[in-house]
Amino acid sequence: MAQFLRATRRSFLTSYKTLISQQQFSVQPSKTSIPNFLRQFSRSQMSEKPLEPPVESNISRILDNKIDYQSEYAPPSQPVTKFKSFTVEDNPGEQWITLRGKSAEGENIKIVATMIDGSVLVPKSGDNSNCEDVKLHISLLVDISKGEECDLLEFVCSAWSDSLEIRKVYMFRRNGPLPHLYMGPDFKDLNNKLRNALYDFLMARLVTDELSIFLHEYMINKDRIEFIQWLRNVQSFIEK
Repeated sequence: MAQFLRATRRSFLTSYKTLISQQQFSVQPSKTSIPNFLRQFSRSQMSEKPLEPPVESNISRILDNKIDYQSEYAPPSQPVTKFKSFTVEDNPGEQWITLRGKSAEGENIKIVATMIDGSVLVPKSGDNSNCEDVKLHISLLVDISKGEECDLLEFVCSAWSDSLEIRKVYMFRRNGPLPHLYMGPDFKDLNNKLRNALYDFLMARLVTDELSIFLHEYMINKDRIEFIQWLRNVQSFIEK
């Protein structure tokens, strides 16, 4: 039995060595050169610009889609530069505009209007009186002076989408101390005759409900312009 196992082991080892020598003979290093197209592909991959990180790439794509949508769906119009006798000064990126003009009496009129800065809920008119609507608000500061060195009569106003409301009236001294400036009483506390007279005073200087309507149309358009530019500024920063 032992002789049989030894003979079997010698036969197995002989077969195993023969098999190994055949494999070593049949598997030889290939001397075939790398195809040209693989070399070109490798070089192009090495020379390509590194890909943007996934987060930045995703933000840039979202911003690009948003810019296209805003530009096509509700494109802003070119801002006007005049309203009646007033010139309109609008610096891109700022949240207000300035109107300048002169009254029939030669007074200097300066109006500073913010972009839409608030809103209130009001009942809807008509059949939907049980529902509420949003009424947008613009803050307005009207300066009227009779000369460069003269004091100013200032009106603090609320410009609603369909009306102008006076809130405060006070005298502003050009060289006076600002911390203790008396702002006057609330406009609603004045008697009706004085309130109506002050509205007539502004109306004669073209500061009217029509100005409020103009400002709301202008600021809605300005908001679109500023939003699209903001999107482009953020995209430009992300892609640097």
